[in-house]
Parts: sequence; C-alpha cells; structure tokens
Amino acid sequence: MKRPRPTDQKELPINAYPPPPQDTKRLPKDFGLTRSANRLPIATARTVNKEMWDLLWQHRFGFLSVALLQLMTTASALIPPRVFGNLLDGLKKNAAGVNIKSAVLLVISALILQSTFVYFTKVRASILGEFVLSALRERFVGRVIELPPHVVERAGSGELLTRTTTDIDHITWAVRDAVPVITICLVSIGGITSAIAFTAPNFLAAVFIGIPFVFAATRWYLRRSSQAYRVETSSWAIANSVLVETAESGRTIDALRLGDARVKRTEASISRWIEWERYTLRLRSRWFPVVELNYILPISSALLMGSYFYSRGEMSIAQITSGILYAQMLAGPIEAMLWWIDELQTGKASLSRLLGIQEIDDRDIKEGTPDGRQILGDEIRYGYRSGRDVLKGLSFMIEPGTKIAIVGPSGAGKSTLGRLLAGVQPPRTGSLTVGGAEIGYMPIEDARTHVALVTQEHHVFVGTLRDNLLLAREGATEEEIWSALGAVNAASWAKELPDSLETKVGSGGHRLLPAQAQQLALARLVLADPHTLILDEATSLLDQQAARNLESSLSAVLAGRTVIAIAHRLQTAHDADLIAVIDDGQISEWGSHDQLMASNGAYAHLWRSWRDEK
Repeated sequence: MKRPRPTDQKELPINAYPPPPQDTKRLPKDFGLTRSANRLPIATARTVNKEMWDLLWQHRFGFLSVALLQLMTTASALIPPRVFGNLLDGLKKNAAGVNIKSAVLLVISALILQSTFVYFTKVRASILGEFVLSALRERFVGRVIELPPHVVERAGSGELLTRTTTDIDHITWAVRDAVPVITICLVSIGGITSAIAFTAPNFLAAVFIGIPFVFAATRWYLRRSSQAYRVETSSWAIANSVLVETAESGRTIDALRLGDARVKRTEASISRWIEWERYTLRLRSRWFPVVELNYILPISSALLMGSYFYSRGEMSIAQITSGILYAQMLAGPIEAMLWWIDELQTGKASLSRLLGIQEIDDRDIKEGTPDGRQILGDEIRYGYRSGRDVLKGLSFMIEPGTKIAIVGPSGAGKSTLGRLLAGVQPPRTGSLTVGGAEIGYMPIEDARTHVALVTQEHHVFVGTLRDNLLLAREGATEEEIWSALGAVNAASWAKELPDSLETKVGSGGHRLLPAQAQQLALARLVLADPHTLILDEATSLLDQQAARNLESSLSAVLAGRTVIAIAHRLQTAHDADLIAVIDDGQISEWGSHDQLMASNGAYAHLWRSWRDEK
C-alpha cells in the first residue's frame, strides 16, 4: 500500500521569477512560469484562448444583441457627417435652395437617436459582462471547494487572496468593459468603413494608410506583452503573499525578532514585481506612439487626397466633407479597440491564473466513496521539511465508534497526526484511508461529510448567530439548531443575546467570548454530523470544569461516532477507549488507560506527573 507522495512545498522563493530582460525581445513561452509549481498552477495560453472562445459561444446571443444595438448606434452617428457634407455642397451650388432648418432638425434627431442607442448598448454590455463574470466566479469558487485541503494549504492564503481579489478585479474590468467595448468598436469600424466606401470610396486608401504600421506594431507588442503580463501578475501575487503572511504572523515576528528579515523579503518581492511592471511599461511606451499615428495619418491623407481629387473634379465638397468626418470618426474606435486590447492582456493574465486550478494534477484529487468507517494507517511518514519527518512510519487501525486519545510530549507529532487524520494533508509516503478511500485526496466537501477537525482556532463569521450555524448544514431546522447549541452547553447564553439567533455577531456585531466562540464552532460540528471527529485542543480555551462539562454534554452527541482527541489534558485520555502514545513521531504505546498504567511505561509516567501537578 506504500506509494510515494509529493513532498510538502517550501515557501515560494522571492526569485521564483527571474528578472525581465533589459531589452524588449520576445520572451519564451514558459518564461519563469514553471517555477510556480509549488503554488496553484497557471493555465496555458491555449487554455485561456479556448475558454474565451467558449464564453463567447455560450453568450453569443448576448454579444449579438450588443452588436445589433451598436450597429444602430453607428448608423445614427453616420447621419450628421452626411448631412453636413450635403449642406456644404448645397450652399456652394445654390444657397437659396438649402433648407438649413430641416438639416439642423435631422442632425438633432440623429444625435438624440444616437444617445438613446448608446445608453441601451452600454446597459446591455454591462449586463452581459456581469453574466459572463458571474459564470467565471461560480466556476472558480466551485473548483476551489472541490480541491483537497492540502492543495488549498499548499497555495497559501496570499495566493488565494490574490486570485480571488486582484485577479477577479482584473477579469471584471476585462469582461464587463473590455470585451463589450471591443465588440462595439469592431461594429463601429465596420459601419464607418461601409459609409466611407459608399460616400467617398477614393478615401479608403487614405483612411487605412496607417493600418499596416499599427498592425505590425500591435503584433510586435502582443507577442511580448502576453507572457510579460502573466509573469507580472504572478510576481505581484508573490509580493501580496509575503505581505499577507507577514501581517498574519506579526506576533511571531516580534517575538523572534524577524522584522528585518521580513522587511528584506518584502522589499525583494516588491522590487521584482516593479521590475516586471517597468518592463511592460517599456513595451507600452514603444507601442502607443505608433498607435497615435492612427490619428494623424488618416486625416492628413484624406485632406491631401481630397484636395487632389477635388482639383480634378472627381469628388464633390459633400464627399470630401463626409469622408474627412468619417475618417475622424474612425480613428476613435480603432484607438479605443487597441487600448482595450492592451487592458485585455491584463485580464487574460489574471484569467490564466484563475483557470489554473483546472489544470491541477488529477493525482491531487481522487474520487471515491468510503466503504465503511474504518480508519487504517499504513507506514505513514510526513514532514514539513524535506529530509526531516515528523511522523516516522506509523501504522494503526481504528474501528468505528472507538474513542481514541493521542498523548505525548510537545513536538512529538500529535497535532500533525490529527491534521493527516482530518485529511488536511496527505502522508508523504504510506497511506491513510477511511473506509478504503484516501482521505487526504478527497474533494474537501466529500472529506468533511466523513471526518471533521476541530482545533483551538475558530472563527465567527460576520452575520447572525443563525447564519453562523447554518454554515455547517444549510436547511437545519429551528429545533436542530437549538439541539446543537444545547449539546455544547451554549443554549443558555444564546437565548440571552439581544435578538437570540438573529443577533449580529462577528466583526462589528455582538462580541462573543472566546469560550462562546469555541462552543459555536463545536455546535457547527454537531450540525455537520460527520461520523469521525478529530478534536485538537477543542476545549483549550475553557477552564477545567467548563471543559469537563462540555465533554460530558458532548458524550451523548458523540455516541456511536469515532472520536480522536489530541489530549493535552490527560483526563481526556483517562475516559478514552484506547490511548496512543506518540513519541518522536512513532507510536510507542497503544492500549487502554488501565493497560498502559499496568505496563508502567511513558504514559504511566505522564499520568503520574499530571496528577501530581493538580
């Protein structure tokens, strides 16, 4: 049953991504990105492009409606230049026959019509963007929930925070604004070009004279910026991770005097990100001046060609005026499209990180339903650092309904074993199964229906007390909620809250005492109803008498369930069916309280020392 596992990953180094090149040469396809393997993966460009086309196809009717609305907007915008051209031509030929009032009325009507279509186009584009974005968010959150806990932990809080905030923001910007605007610009360019071809076909060459230069520059830019933006975004994720980790471990940093080291690490990570941001800035600074030619060349060429053709009698004043105005109108959507294409690069880089979770190795996720409740460990080894195992070849079998107490000196590996039993981490080597299924590789939702871990760490979420409890089991009845609170001796203080179950708790709400918050966490556990419970210092914040009362009240609820308690109070071990003594990462003793006392080994020594201290 032995099978090698990937070793736990170290903290992502600052130099996970090399510095950018000094020049603006094209980057290799996988420049620096493969070094992020110890975090959540990053999707390939091919995956991102496929996802974008899939989204376009799924929402094709929405994009079609935006395109049709913009087509009507463009059509109404084409009326004023045509009217002005005819007006000038009429004034030149016969001023008396020109109806200026009708022309003005037509222009005003066209402008009102254009404004109306612009409004509905923007509204429809925004709605479309939100639909697309919600689909991406749901897919991302759903995928994260499916991940085994060890994959999530491997990523780190900073990495997840960046992907769910900064990356989502970039994608929001791209999906809600960039994609619809690019669609609008394409429709506008097509409509204006058609109007030029119909009104002043001689101007087509003049209007598009700058396109080859813009196309070449844009192709040069995109071939370099796409990869650079991906590395830049990932570099910022590293910097953000360092900042989050520093903030979360502030007390430890102060206690160990690690402030200078963390400052250096923070500065180094931010510096690397700035280097990449400067690189992308250099790319933009070379690209934008060429794009600006799209303003100058078409208008200048149209004026020169208009003068030439008018002198030859091949174009009228109306044609020249309309053509020049259309040429001026065309420059706007072309530049806007190119600008939004640049913004889209950032969105694509963030999308590659968001889609990266779909490329997690299937070995990290194993489907399978446990066939039974027996827990079996076979030669389990695990360590937080390479070459230094905390657990050294543990083998055991726990039958359903057994109450196990795990005792041992500090640092022996008790909490580490609890994490493995709860599926938070898989063993480095060996196997740990529940009903024949490997708990460490189950999707987190499946794992929590079988095994739950309760530690001294707990969290009160912002919301009502009822909301906090329903997190464990959505749809729990009023009776079930109060039963769970009663099981952990929390019903009395819950009833005394200002609004009972509807009392706002968490940040900014009613402050729960540490013991109350821990009881709330245990009540969630009761509602979740897993068949196996891992208790790691679950009652650590309660005094001895309160802890015993809580354990006593839980006994009826825990009946029939497998309970594995990391015992820091040996009274818990005394009441257990079996006791496992962990010493130096190995099980040195295994048996009941009476058996281990009779053997006069390590447990007996611990018991006598604990009793003498009371």
